[in-house]
Amino acid sequence: MNEDNFALASKIVSRSYVQQASEIRKQHENLIRQLLEQKRLPDDGWDESTIELLVNDMALMDSNNYPGNCGVGEREARIFSALVAKRHYRFGHGIGRSGDISAIQPKAAGSSLLNKLTNSLALDVLRLAGAQSTASCFVVPIATGMSLALCMSTFAQKKSKRPKYVIWTRIDQKACFKAIILAGFEPVVIENKLEGDELRTDVDAIEDRIKEIGADDICCVMTTTSCFCPRVPDRLEEVAMLCAQYEVPHLVNNAYGVQSTKCMHLLQQAGRVGRVDAYVQSTDKNFLVPVGGAVIAGFNQETIEDIGKAYPGRASATPSLDLFITLLTLGRNGYKKTSSGKKRHVYLP
Repeated sequence: MNEDNFALASKIVSRSYVQQASEIRKQHENLIRQLLEQKRLPDDGWDESTIELLVNDMALMDSNNYPGNCGVGEREARIFSALVAKRHYRFGHGIGRSGDISAIQPKAAGSSLLNKLTNSLALDVLRLAGAQSTASCFVVPIATGMSLALCMSTFAQKKSKRPKYVIWTRIDQKACFKAIILAGFEPVVIENKLEGDELRTDVDAIEDRIKEIGADDICCVMTTTSCFCPRVPDRLEEVAMLCAQYEVPHLVNNAYGVQSTKCMHLLQQAGRVGRVDAYVQSTDKNFLVPVGGAVIAGFNQETIEDIGKAYPGRASATPSLDLFITLLTLGRNGYKKTSSGKKRHVYLP
C-alpha cells in the first residue's frame, strides 16, 4: 500500500483508522530505508512482519514474479511446485553470474539486492565480532571445506606456475585435509608441539618447510583458529609474518571462530602485522542457520573479489536468504547478547 492507495482506502474505511495503519506502515518502511542507506546490522532485531515485507518486495523485483511474465530463455527461474516456490519466497534465479558470484543479474534485481545486502551484513558482523579491518566478504552456498578448496584454487591461479604443496598445521578434522586433496595439492603436514598441556604451532617447522620447498611451489600455508583441546588456535601472527616475509599466501580455517572473540582478535592482529589472504567461516556453526553455507572474508578487497570471480557459475541463494533473515532477526544487540551468553556458558573458573 502506497500513499495513493491509502488515500483511496480512506474513502471506504474511516480516515482515522486508515491514517493509523499508514503510520504503522511507515515505521516498517523506515526500517527498510535505514537498512538500504546504511547497509549494516540494525541495532535492534526486526519483527517477522517487517522482514517478510522486505523479502517479499525483493522477490517481486525478479522477472519470474512479474505479472504476465512468460520467460522463454534458459534462465527464467521456472518452479513447478508451489511449495518449493513458497519455501524460497519465490526467489528462483540464485545469485551471481557465470563470471562472478557477486555480479548483478539483469533478470533478478531482487536476488541481486539480497546478495549484496547479505554480504554487507556479514561484513558488519565480522567486524563487530573483532576483525575490524576486514575489507570484504561474500556468502557462498558451500560449506567450509569446499570454500577452502575454492580459495586454494584461486591462489594457485595467481602463481607463475602451478604450485604443488599446501603447508598445513595439523588438526584432526577431515574436511580441511580433504579440501587440500580436492583442490589438487599435496599436504605438507606440520605436527604441533606439546607445550605444557597444550598443542601449539611449530612456527620454526613451517619456516623450514618453506625454505626447503621454495615459495613458488607452495600454494599457501593453511592455519586453524577454532579447534578441540588439547590443540589451541595456531600462532596466526607469527605465521602471518612468515607468509609476508616469504611471499606465500596464508589461508585461515576459521570454521567455528566468529563466535569466539579470541579467534577474531587473533585474525585481526595477524592481518595487521603480516599476511592473511582469506579466512573462512561456516554459516551454520556461527550464525544459527541450516548447514550449507560459508563466509569467505579477508583484509584485501581485491583478493576476495578474485575468489568470488573464481566460483564457477551462478549459486544458490538459499544460504544467503537464511543468513539475511537471521541477522535481521538478531540485530546488533541480539548478536552481542548471543555472543556474551556463550562466553558465560563456557567460562571455567
